[in-house]
Amino acid sequence: MIQVELIKDLKENIKIAKSSNKSIGFVPTMGYLHEGHMALVNQARIENDFVVMSIFVNPAQFGPNEDLDRYPRDLERDTKMAIEAGVDLLFYPQAHEMYPKDGGISIQAGQLANVLCGASRPGHFDGVLKVVTKLFHLINPTRVYFGQKDAQQLAIIETLVRDYNFPLEIRRVETVREVDGLAKSSRNVFLSEAERKQAPAINRGLHLGVDYFMKTFEAEKAKQLTIQHIEQFTSGKIDYVELLSYPDLSIELADASTIILAVAVFFEKARLIDNIIININEV
Repeated sequence: MIQVELIKDLKENIKIAKSSNKSIGFVPTMGYLHEGHMALVNQARIENDFVVMSIFVNPAQFGPNEDLDRYPRDLERDTKMAIEAGVDLLFYPQAHEMYPKDGGISIQAGQLANVLCGASRPGHFDGVLKVVTKLFHLINPTRVYFGQKDAQQLAIIETLVRDYNFPLEIRRVETVREVDGLAKSSRNVFLSEAERKQAPAINRGLHLGVDYFMKTFEAEKAKQLTIQHIEQFTSGKIDYVELLSYPDLSIELADASTIILAVAVFFEKARLIDNIIININEV
């Protein structure tokens, strides 16, 4: 596996791959890899000739009171996992390499960032778009892989790619879960033993809500069932429970072909998100 820290070395290796007409699959991450990331790599490996992974804890998407300094990091462990998964090139830049200067030009996520996680994290998705735009230009991938657990991020990036004609394909990969249903996340390590036992109730609550909505199409009642279950079986504090159309993230559901029921829950040292996306026409 090729390992590079500098943009100039990344570009040189991408140039070599492109000169051989290799398709490039790209998996952007913030490291502390788990099985969810490996699922993205596995899909990229199947569909492409050359797989690139980035590991970069992006400071632009963390607010002043968020967990940038506490975000788990273990590059040695991540490197071993990337090699085992069949990654061809690992790019792990420092912040000064990605953002050497600030010319004052920004990318704004717009109305899609005003709901779900974006409502309580102003500027977060602007930071996400900043880094993925740079990475897309540097790597020039054929396909890019994102997990559905970060559904709002996925919707916003898909919209960016569509509206600004990025010459690449966004590939959605289903959320990877623990045996008990908890969505795999780098932040799960911050759960106490008791919280870890409670956390699967988040996914169970989502299933209750979705099942009810598909039978009745009563959005508010579906949301309330999810809230009640999470509050009954966890000590977490609910940030939001929302049922929206997808990927436009609107509360108008009358003409929606796909819907998302999404939730965020605060525990003492971790904020967990999860969702279920349903294509109504396929049920």
